[in-house]
Amino acid sequence: MLELINLNLYIKDKILFKDLNLKINKGEVHVLMGKNGVGKSSIAKIIMGDNNYKVEGIIKYNGQDITNLSIYERAKLGIYLLNQTPIQIEGVTNAEMLRVALSEKTGKPVDIFAFNKELENICEKLELDKSFIHREINVGCSGGERKKIELLHMWLLKPSLIILDEIDSGLDVDAIKLVAKSIKEYANTYKPAIIIITHSSTLINTFTDFQVHVLDHQKIVVNGNKKLAEKVLKNGFKNLNIEHLL
Repeated sequence: MLELINLNLYIKDKILFKDLNLKINKGEVHVLMGKNGVGKSSIAKIIMGDNNYKVEGIIKYNGQDITNLSIYERAKLGIYLLNQTPIQIEGVTNAEMLRVALSEKTGKPVDIFAFNKELENICEKLELDKSFIHREINVGCSGGERKKIELLHMWLLKPSLIILDEIDSGLDVDAIKLVAKSIKEYANTYKPAIIIITHSSTLINTFTDFQVHVLDHQKIVVNGNKKLAEKVLKNGFKNLNIEHLL
């Protein structure tokens, strides 16, 4: 579904990654791990099409070269980023934005009755007050409410590739559990590819089968599975002896 092929990634002429390669198939869960500042969020942003970065190499999505496509074009293809600090947008309600986004994605008019009913059902699932449907996007919302609103958007738009960039950051224990449960339910229902960036065990332990990639020194230095994630979360990165892998 997603391929990063021989990518060199720069920001302001500073190189972040050299010759980065990663392949993710439909239904797979991949976890990116690494010390703060290593560039995990930068990978999420270049997959989404952030033009603050310079990219050399190829990004493919379902066999299509999307390296030069805009964020808008990538979103229409089904790529969705949930980040740790969702922005607020004054003057635009969640319903207004989602109605336009859904119409753009499908190329068809939106059935308002069915649209509103689905939003209400999703709010119930997320334990989110239905008043948020017609409120301005994230305006006056707590961190936990913003994350639930991001999930509301995800369930309505049904992306096929989901990037979770520390979505559990700043959430209390109950909120993290609800977020993890919702993402697992979505994964079971729609079988998307999922990229998780996190320092927490709660979200990744929601899944029983996933691949782990540890980033350092401008590349992926070690790949593994759940056991590797458990080792990192328990002992940190120093005990991986990364230096001898370079």
